[in-house]
Amino acid sequence: MKSKLLTATAVALLAFAPAAAQDAKPTPAEAKAFVDKAEAELAAFNEYVAKSSWVRATYITEDTQWLEAKATGEQNELVTRYAKQAAKYDGVAVDPVTARKLKLLKLYLVSPAPDRPGAAAELATLSTKLDSTYSSGKFQHGGKTLTLNDAEDILGASRDPAELKAVWEGWHSISPVMRPDYAKLAALSNEGAQGLGFKDTGALWRSNYDMDPDAFGAETDRLWKQVEPFYKNLHCYVRARLNEKYGDAVQKRSGPIRADLLGNMWAQQWGNIYDVVQPKTATSSYNLDKLLEGHGYDPVKMVKTGEGFYSSLGLTPLPQTFWERSMITRPRDREVVCHASAWDLDDRDDIRIKMCTKVNADDFRTVHHELGHNYYQRAYKDQPFLFKNGANDGFHEAIGDFAALSATTPTYLNQIGLLEKVPGVEEDIPFLLKMALDKIAFLPFGLMVDRWRWQVFSGQTTPERYNDDWLKLRLQYQGLVPPGPRPADAFDPGAKYHVPGNVPYTRYFLAHIYQFQFQRAACRQMGWKGPLHRCSVYGQKEVGAKFNAMMEMGASKPWPEELAAFTGETKTDASAVADYFKPLNIWLTAQNKGEKCGW
Repeated sequence: MKSKLLTATAVALLAFAPAAAQDAKPTPAEAKAFVDKAEAELAAFNEYVAKSSWVRATYITEDTQWLEAKATGEQNELVTRYAKQAAKYDGVAVDPVTARKLKLLKLYLVSPAPDRPGAAAELATLSTKLDSTYSSGKFQHGGKTLTLNDAEDILGASRDPAELKAVWEGWHSISPVMRPDYAKLAALSNEGAQGLGFKDTGALWRSNYDMDPDAFGAETDRLWKQVEPFYKNLHCYVRARLNEKYGDAVQKRSGPIRADLLGNMWAQQWGNIYDVVQPKTATSSYNLDKLLEGHGYDPVKMVKTGEGFYSSLGLTPLPQTFWERSMITRPRDREVVCHASAWDLDDRDDIRIKMCTKVNADDFRTVHHELGHNYYQRAYKDQPFLFKNGANDGFHEAIGDFAALSATTPTYLNQIGLLEKVPGVEEDIPFLLKMALDKIAFLPFGLMVDRWRWQVFSGQTTPERYNDDWLKLRLQYQGLVPPGPRPADAFDPGAKYHVPGNVPYTRYFLAHIYQFQFQRAACRQMGWKGPLHRCSVYGQKEVGAKFNAMMEMGASKPWPEELAAFTGETKTDASAVADYFKPLNIWLTAQNKGEKCGW
């Protein structure tokens, strides 16, 4: 009996030993080893995914869609597995660097797949299909087949309300087919996010800003309240001019504005209708579109000029591979994703842009913006893999927008030989109005796209209410309505790239605040004494060195620390927007006297 008892005890001890080891809390060294392994594997896989995505975006076929879906599906499975494993190290007393990497690992995917067989592949297939459906969208108008590029040209140039309505509705007809797939994508993404411990995908997205998700939502409300009065002032002025142009039958003097009259498919920027709303007592002496044409610019020269801006700040020129591998113009022989974007394919030096560049003022700005992404990507290339990103996604957008603020000033156009003479103060209002039609008009749209998606992810907005709630938010934030009743199957959110493309959008709202903070800080550093809107940082190497030092930090520090490194400020502050546009806001208030502003 004794021998038997000893044997049983020994067996029990042996059985217990592995469980005890398994239940033991992981050590800091184990946490660091886990992160190192994850980074090495993810870095290797990232290049494979980037290249397959590049091929699909620049050559849309059934085969390239399959290849990208396969690659992104495998990546999603890999990252989801690592993200779930990262939770095992919660509460372990790791060093600050490892702690930040563990957090970023959980936030790595925009839409994590559920941790079950086939889910990642299904999510990837849906994502690729939605993106490609949008990018290859076409509709019939006036006996012709139109792409989005064609439609945008008409909306920007036509002043025939019937044509504007037909083209607006034509493009929005490409998206109803996406609604069932989008609903599936949202449900799968939510399931994946919940598996990682988030309430839903919206909460995961809002967790990317070094603060509690709900606190971040409140922060965006605070920023919107800082700029909302100025937006309503601009809305009031533009509505009155549209009423004068088209009459009450098309655009009433009070209430919301008809969205198709604003010169942009989503009414997110209104600069194309400057001719309709320009001041009656002051004119601009130059047109950037005509200056570019008159000086023989082509798409490549536009990009070379953008490179020259960054070189003037002391940054190293773009590598030769950039010029060999970028897609700068739209190919004539195949379907491509024309939406402008910047790419980093190897997390080192293989940086590229993808644009269907046209020689005009909009794309001149866009070139400077997209190159900002590339210079940011290259600045942080020596960071560990999980830190190879912006301080937050709003920073990534704001870097290029900051450059584009200088690139649109008459000061810069004079510095690079496009403009013979910098106009006097009499042209400040025309200049600032043009800028506000793009920058200020964008702010409510930049906010409401993700407001809608947060409602979708939380379950507040169900598939049958997708369109109604989209239109409700557009009215609430932008004060806009569609040109006519929408069909029962309408899915207007799908007519905006970032929804089927599954790209978070609050980054653009934040970027429209950060860029003015960057501008104000840079101009102070260079000792600029004039109006903020006339300051160009072109040629300012000391500013460039300090700016690059911030970019080199990548995602290694919380964004308030990185903001402070360049601006000396630790809080997002829209007062810089007010500083920039102050003369215009005073002028708009005078113009709106007697008008019934708001909607």
